[in-house]
Amino acid sequence: MRRLPEVDALRGLMLVWMTFTHLPTIASIFSNQPFGFVSAAEGFIFLSALLAGRVYFRVAERDGAPVMQRKLVLRTLRLYGYHAFLMAFAFVVVAQLAVMGDRPGLYNLLTYYFVAGPKRAVIDAALLLYRPPLLDILPMYIFFLILTPIVLSLCTRIGWKPILATSIALWAGAQFGLRVGAYNLIAHFDRGFIPLDQMGAFDLWAWQMLWVVGLWCGVRWAKGDLPATTWARRFLVPACFIIPPLLFLRYALGHGIELGAYEPMFDKWHLGVVRLFDFAAIAAVLVRFHSTLKPLAVRPLVLLGQSSLQVFCAHLFFCFFGLALMGNATKVNGWQQVLLLSVTFSAMLMTAKIFGKSASKGSQGRGGRSFSPTPATNPSEG
Repeated sequence: MRRLPEVDALRGLMLVWMTFTHLPTIASIFSNQPFGFVSAAEGFIFLSALLAGRVYFRVAERDGAPVMQRKLVLRTLRLYGYHAFLMAFAFVVVAQLAVMGDRPGLYNLLTYYFVAGPKRAVIDAALLLYRPPLLDILPMYIFFLILTPIVLSLCTRIGWKPILATSIALWAGAQFGLRVGAYNLIAHFDRGFIPLDQMGAFDLWAWQMLWVVGLWCGVRWAKGDLPATTWARRFLVPACFIIPPLLFLRYALGHGIELGAYEPMFDKWHLGVVRLFDFAAIAAVLVRFHSTLKPLAVRPLVLLGQSSLQVFCAHLFFCFFGLALMGNATKVNGWQQVLLLSVTFSAMLMTAKIFGKSASKGSQGRGGRSFSPTPATNPSEG
């Protein structure tokens, strides 16, 4: 299976974008949704699902569904290990730094840990229920990986229409409070259940649709039946009428213009409908002009994208360090923020090189191929 460097570079760009947004520097002001009502999270999740659908569907076709399921289970366990390590670091190191000095940024990151106690926080984190800020994307990713073998197995039995219809229905329900309703039902029978605001900002009932649609596109890509270029060409004119006004509105907010009652339609955490249109429009432009943008697929971005999950985990350590360095200020200032950004991106690139070499050696050991179609042994896919 031929690897497309521009797709890897796009994932790498999402990581760079996400890092600029997460680090407490002045750069976060400019990197927070600079292209409209779209964030790096949407791109990261969709591209990950796209590649997962493409790779694992081919594994199922070549080796059978049980092999595909086993590889996905192994990959999920590996990511769960990353999650467990990050949470352990947060509870053991970050929590100690938070209480040692005036560091509200770190303390607010782990509010539930301090209120409910370490034992309860550890249990809820192990169950993927406790998802603190910054640490809530990886558990969501794990949930979606658990969903993936079910979706890929069902699509061969019942087709994609009922799967997509169900996914869209759940997304629609999320726009009208499905998450709160489901939580209240559970909390009714378990009074001591973790507070909803400690279960991560992302509404999984809504975001699952982005993952399922990504899987669908990935499977069609694997079959050679993904008319992305044709779709982008047809959608280009509508995109030109969608992107500019939303970009203007994005920067006009707070300067005499407010969303008011329409705010839920723009909400990131519930994946509001306007965000979907904006995401689709920007995607159409990128696909339509991908040949022009191909030279932007520089080697560092490709490397970051090929080991995206390991790099994502690595950048979180520097987010913790930045919050500790920030103290009770609103951001890291002066030369410190330049140093923080430089060290962070250097470490991310080093992480990508280390894991990239590891994957390359594993691939060569299986027959000298530069790319393995089995992502359970190649950490850059999925």
